[in-house]
Amino acid sequence: MALRQAKALTQAAAAPAGIRSGRLFFLVIVFLFWFSSYIYVPVLSPYVEHLGASYFMVGMVLGVYGLMQILFRMPIGIGSDYLNQRRPFIWLGLIASGASCLLFLLGPYPGWALAGRAVSGIAASAWVVYSVMYAGYFPKEEAGRAMGMLQFTMVIAQLTSMMLSGYMVEHWGWNAPFWAGAVVAALALLIGLRLPERHEVRGETAIKLGELVPVMREPMLVKVSLLSVLAHCVLFITMFGYTPNQALNLGADKESLGWLTLAFMLPHAAATLQGARIFGRWLGDRGTLVLGFAGSALFTLLIPAMPSFGALCATQIGNGFMQGLIFPLLLGKSVSDIHPHKRATAMGFYQAVYALGMSGGPFVAGWMSGLYGLRGGFWLGGIAAGCAALLSFVWLREKERASVKIGA
Repeated sequence: MALRQAKALTQAAAAPAGIRSGRLFFLVIVFLFWFSSYIYVPVLSPYVEHLGASYFMVGMVLGVYGLMQILFRMPIGIGSDYLNQRRPFIWLGLIASGASCLLFLLGPYPGWALAGRAVSGIAASAWVVYSVMYAGYFPKEEAGRAMGMLQFTMVIAQLTSMMLSGYMVEHWGWNAPFWAGAVVAALALLIGLRLPERHEVRGETAIKLGELVPVMREPMLVKVSLLSVLAHCVLFITMFGYTPNQALNLGADKESLGWLTLAFMLPHAAATLQGARIFGRWLGDRGTLVLGFAGSALFTLLIPAMPSFGALCATQIGNGFMQGLIFPLLLGKSVSDIHPHKRATAMGFYQAVYALGMSGGPFVAGWMSGLYGLRGGFWLGGIAAGCAALLSFVWLREKERASVKIGA
C-alpha cells in the first residue's frame, strides 16, 4: 500500500513538470514560427514599392495575407476538430511559412511578392490550431492566461525578427530577410516533428460536423470576432502596413526601421503580458477595450501629422501599448465559453473573421493612399479604431446587463 501511494505521489509530482516542459517546448516552436513569418514584414511595403508597384498594388500584397486566412482558417479549424488532430496542421503552417519566403526569392517582380504573401497567409491560418493546442495545456478557467502567454511569445518573436529586418536589408540587400525566414522555418519544422499529439477526450462518440455549426452562432463569439476585424484593420494599416513607408518619407533609412519596430513592439509586448490584467482590475473588460481602441484611434490619427522620425516613434509607443491591451482580451473571450473539443472551430471562425480586417484594411487603405497620400490610409485606421471603441462600450454593456438580469 505504501509503495502504491508513493508511486502515485511521484506521478502526480511528475505530471505538472511534464506539462510545464510541454508548454515550453511548444512556445519554442511558436517563437520560431512567427520569427520566420515576420522577419520581412517591416520592409515588405517599402520592398514592393521598390519593385515599382503603386500604392494600390502594395495594398494588394498586404491584403492578400488576410484574404488567404479568410479562405483557409475555417477549414483548418473544422478539420482539426473533426479529425481530432493538431500536429499535421502545425507542420503545414511551418512548411508554408518557409515556402512563402522562397517565393519572394524567385524574382524582383511584384507578382512573386503577391504569391509569397499569399502563401504566408496560408501559414498564418494554422495559428488556429496553435492557439487551441496550447490552450489544452491549461484548465478552462485559465484560458485567458494561456492566451496571454501565447500572445506574448508571438509578440516577442515578431519584435526580435522585425528588429533585425531593416539591418539585414541595409547590410546584405533586400533578399536577406527572406533567406533567414526560410532557414528558421526549416529549423522549426525539424523541431516540430518531435511535438507530441494532444487528443481531446470526447467520450464514446465522435464529433459530428453538424455539432460544430452552432458554435459559430454564439453571440459573444460573433461580437468579439467583429471587434477583432477592426483591431486587425488598424494593426495592418499601421505597424504591419504603411507606417514604415511614412518613416522613410520622413528621411529615415532602412536600418532605422528597427527602432520604429522597437518603439511599437516593446510596449505592445508589455501590455500583452500584463496590461490587460492590470487595467482589467481597474476598468473591467469593457473599460480596458474602450481605452485600448480609443487610444489607438488617437495615435493612429496623429501619425501623418508627425514632423520627424522621433515624433513618429512616439506615436508608435502609444499605439503599441494601446493595441496590446486589446488582443489578449479578445483572443481569450473567443474560446473561454466553448467546449474544448469545439475550440478549434470557434478559433477558426474567430480568426477567419478577423482576417477580414487584415485583408480589407490594407487594401482600402492602399486605395485611399493613392487618392490622398499616406494620410488617407491612417485616417481610415483611426476611424476603424474609434468605431471599435464605441461598439465595445455598447456590446459589453449589454452583456453586463444581461448577466445582472440572469442573476436577479
